[in-house]
Amino acid sequence: MRQRYIDFPRIFIAGLRGGTGKTLLTIGIIAAWRRLGKSIAPYKKGPDYIDAGWLALSAGRPCYNLDTFLIHPSDVLRSFLSHTQPHDIAVIEGNRGLYDGIDTEGTTSSAEVAKLLKTPVLICLDCTKTTRTMAAVVKGCLEFDPDLGIKGVILNRIAGSRHEQNLRRNIEHYCGIPVVGAVPKLDGENFPERHMGLVPTPEHIWAVESVGAAAEIALRYLDMAMLERIALAAASDHVLVAPPFSGLDTVALAGNSKPVIGVIQDSAFQFYYPDNIDALRRAGAEVIFMSAFDAGAFPPVDGVYIGGGFPETHAERLASNVDFMTELKARAQKGMPIYAECGGLMYLGEALVVGGRRYPMSGILPIVFGLSERPQGLGYTLVRVESENPYFTVGTEIRGHEFRYSQVLEWRGDDRDLVFGMRRGKGFINGRDGILYKNVLATYTHIHALGMTAWAKSMAAVAAASKRQRALSDIR
Repeated sequence: MRQRYIDFPRIFIAGLRGGTGKTLLTIGIIAAWRRLGKSIAPYKKGPDYIDAGWLALSAGRPCYNLDTFLIHPSDVLRSFLSHTQPHDIAVIEGNRGLYDGIDTEGTTSSAEVAKLLKTPVLICLDCTKTTRTMAAVVKGCLEFDPDLGIKGVILNRIAGSRHEQNLRRNIEHYCGIPVVGAVPKLDGENFPERHMGLVPTPEHIWAVESVGAAAEIALRYLDMAMLERIALAAASDHVLVAPPFSGLDTVALAGNSKPVIGVIQDSAFQFYYPDNIDALRRAGAEVIFMSAFDAGAFPPVDGVYIGGGFPETHAERLASNVDFMTELKARAQKGMPIYAECGGLMYLGEALVVGGRRYPMSGILPIVFGLSERPQGLGYTLVRVESENPYFTVGTEIRGHEFRYSQVLEWRGDDRDLVFGMRRGKGFINGRDGILYKNVLATYTHIHALGMTAWAKSMAAVAAASKRQRALSDIR
């Protein structure tokens, strides 16, 4: 890959905490600019699938994640460069509070990523029941890290014109940065929420209409011209060269060994980083998408990747597709590679108990799952590979994340089948994770392929070997 320069317009939308409305405003900004004929490259800071799905829908193209815990900072920069074109406006949505990180230095924070990418920041402020105090808060953010380029604020949940004018006067007087827009408290709710945030777009039949409504809000209440000027200034003020990134190189598999990897993607399983799918293709695999709801013949695949999602909300429908689960189990028993994360892990178990009712799953692993009202695993994970397996070398440290409400009700396996030791995070059970069965590896930890480059290459290689073995069996 040739060298790339950061010379395109870009902007970073941040908040003081979660729940300030920055996701809805970011969706609106992207959709409004797209309606105005601009090409938008969307990004989400942090290990997030749902917000990223909405940002992708609003931009009409994949949304890539930028996370300095999962991915080395230099590779975050290189990824950003590889997915943004000179004619794009890059729009990045932060997560949590602007300066929130894993230590006192602000490591992994939105501020860290914004500085890394030399991107101007706009803060979305929840102005509920506050006026002049908000100017003090903004001034504190400006002085907390003077090297961070905070270029404006968006006032959200404004009570009326007097409230707005009070805030504008104080922020612009004391902070010296512009108020780029003021959005009132909205009566309608176009974006339903669940325990993990916004409902995934595949489950929301009004998703396109919701994005359209967000665009109307942005066009009505935000100064889109000022937003564009701020974004354009970044292109001229900050130019940076990034070297090639080997993780984006394509691997050629020898002969006719190119395997087909089926990715189960439907409304039950939808949590995939675009980078992970891209990495499988670069590793030499052909990727096809399949659904656990499909009836009829099982697709001709050499391996299966099952991501996270909400199998609990589709338990009855999943359980009713007995033929699909029976074939998946038969292939697992014959050694076909299956890699599963979180919701995918639940699908590989014997049953899922929801609302007191027991729904049979594929039965590949001797586990029964249930649901809790509180998170059972939340945040970044550090995993050490402690046992042999087809995908990771023993001794490898994996950086990932977990966010789940499911819990293990029954585990009749052997803890020696758990190949990961947890250094951070909860994992599956007893401080361990990564259930291994033949060429099946299932874990609560989600990984990002740019931070764990060996994964895609191993997945493709194991699938290719499975394909060759099956071909030899057919000859015999």
